[in-house]
Amino acid sequence: MTELAAVKTALKTQAVETPSWAYGNSGTRFKVFAQPGVPRNPREKLDDAAQVHAFTGAAPTVALHIPWDKVDDYGALAKYAQERGLKLGAINSNTFQDDDYRLGSICHPEAAVRRKALDHLLECVDIMDATGSKDLKLWFADGTNYPGQDDIHERQDRLAEGLAQVYERLGDDQRMLLEYKFFEPAFYMTDVPDWGTAYAHCLKLGPKAQVVVDTGHHAPGTNIEFIVATLLREGKLGAFDFNSRFYADDDLMVGAADPFQLFRIMYEVIRGGGFTPDVAFMLDQCHNIEAKIPAIIRSVMNVQEATAKALLVDGAALADAQRAGDVLAANAVIMDAYNTDVRPLLGEVREELGLDADPVSAYRRSGWGEKIAAERVGGQQAGWGA
Repeated sequence: MTELAAVKTALKTQAVETPSWAYGNSGTRFKVFAQPGVPRNPREKLDDAAQVHAFTGAAPTVALHIPWDKVDDYGALAKYAQERGLKLGAINSNTFQDDDYRLGSICHPEAAVRRKALDHLLECVDIMDATGSKDLKLWFADGTNYPGQDDIHERQDRLAEGLAQVYERLGDDQRMLLEYKFFEPAFYMTDVPDWGTAYAHCLKLGPKAQVVVDTGHHAPGTNIEFIVATLLREGKLGAFDFNSRFYADDDLMVGAADPFQLFRIMYEVIRGGGFTPDVAFMLDQCHNIEAKIPAIIRSVMNVQEATAKALLVDGAALADAQRAGDVLAANAVIMDAYNTDVRPLLGEVREELGLDADPVSAYRRSGWGEKIAAERVGGQQAGWGA
């Protein structure tokens, strides 16, 4: 098999999980902008997700968010997804929107609130059982705003205790994915602020606990690819939440602000053996002013482009330059791959899969956007808190 054929084969295996909430209305803390045709329930979200997969061929799973995607029959929802060529992916918990969580959830100083949060997390595992999902994704808004507000050591003890109880509930083929975020909504101290904290808890829990890297959850200047390389080396990288940022957790389309960073991340993924189904490539984005479905298609394409460029890095030439201490030659190998226009290559890959070479244009020609705008009239649109 030629090198180019091997790259094509690898690209055909890539899968990007789309988030159900990205199909709904979203916004900033100032305003949520509603759009025509936005889904009103989880099934309509899956209908839209099926369009993304139909035109990209690379988005076969959809992450759910509980209770935003709560239904009476999760088995029936999984069947509905299957009928549309999809599977249900990670189950995302929500321990940040209830009034009881003002001072935290599983790190809360009151046992009753911790119990409520824990019950919700265990409910999410029940939903995993019903949907066939393998991943429970946990992000906690827990933290404090002022020095002395609560005891940092005790909060870590509460966190460890809660995580351990959830971990024990997981099935043999299920895993816990622990996400981190260095600030917001807590501004003095966040209970899971960085990859080291998440890693420490996952290491103590065991092999079914792994770390999620959200590309928007780092301080400015953080070398995310170093984090990726380290977690892969330790066998603890479980998933990505792909988005892009200029200032903080902007949740823009992945690759929008710094496509070179996305390329560097994907190179480390490939270099470290992470280009496998064991590392979930998920989107976590808020499409506040742009049309939802074409924006998600664009995001999937951006991940594919960064991956294609990373696969084109000449590993042998890079290793030679590194061993020789030739700084410029080594950097040139990386830059040559990054500067390659891979769009024609990806167009060929899609056509070989029986797809249109340009997914965005194909979607626009399909008329799906106009169809849902005309049909989804009345009811309550999905969005933040719904």
